[in-house]
Amino acid sequence: MSAATTRGRTARTARTPAPDRLCAEAVDLARAAAEEAAAPGVVGEHVGVVSEGDRVVTHYFECEDPGYRGWRWAVTVARASRAKNVTLDETVLLPGSDAILAPEWVPWSERLRPGDMGPGDLLPTEADDLRLEPGYTGADEPPPNSPVTGELAELVDVEDAELTTRPGPAARGSIAAVAEELGLRRARVLSRYGLHSAADRWEEEFGPKTPMAQAAPASCASCAFLMPLAGSLRQAFGVCANEFAPADGRVVSLSYGCGGHSEAAVMPKPPAAVAHRLDTVRVDEYALHGEPSSSEDAGDA
Repeated sequence: MSAATTRGRTARTARTPAPDRLCAEAVDLARAAAEEAAAPGVVGEHVGVVSEGDRVVTHYFECEDPGYRGWRWAVTVARASRAKNVTLDETVLLPGSDAILAPEWVPWSERLRPGDMGPGDLLPTEADDLRLEPGYTGADEPPPNSPVTGELAELVDVEDAELTTRPGPAARGSIAAVAEELGLRRARVLSRYGLHSAADRWEEEFGPKTPMAQAAPASCASCAFLMPLAGSLRQAFGVCANEFAPADGRVVSLSYGCGGHSEAAVMPKPPAAVAHRLDTVRVDEYALHGEPSSSEDAGDA
């Protein structure tokens, strides 16, 4: 047998076989199966037949349901070898080329955006969150890292996260009590990656490359309304305390600036008021009409 004959026979074997005649003619059987699975009146016209294999055929019917525009009812029928009876294999509703499909499902952690949380919402953190690292608690066993009240416990979806409880009060005089007094009794703290991630977000929104900062007369480093942060971020960021500034109450870069800079334009002092020239204490005497004044009386005398 030549190589060309072998390649030709392999190609014919891999090619989809022609639809079986008896299966292709079983349109009524396929329609009855589709109408049984669907609601009354939603199975439309027969639109095509596709061969799925040897003596296996799928019939397609239009879907008249308004909520499934572009979908099709697919009914697969089959026939055993040397048998004349066609049997039902499967009935399913499939989308067509112009069907309306739901968007691809995205995990909640990727859908969440800043400002989405509301009162009573809980945002769990992963155990291996790169933004956090173990802190110092002063106890042998670190307490849970998500202290919440009992009312919020009912709002937690147990399928997504496990609710932790608030650690009990530390015994007086213990190392844990000293750590709590110094503000160190936290199971986890920000890691260096978490600090850099926060710094990148803050600098992108209120940094030197923003249009407001480019047009500012001076930077926030010399503004009296800037409240510096504590810790390692003190050298690069602060909080704006100018109620008229666009970044009031927000973390801003020291290189950021706006027109509300405290020394950008200082109002001159108002001029001092001139003293009142009218004497309202002494009584001035004026002669009445027709009466001689005191000087005229003296001349007559």
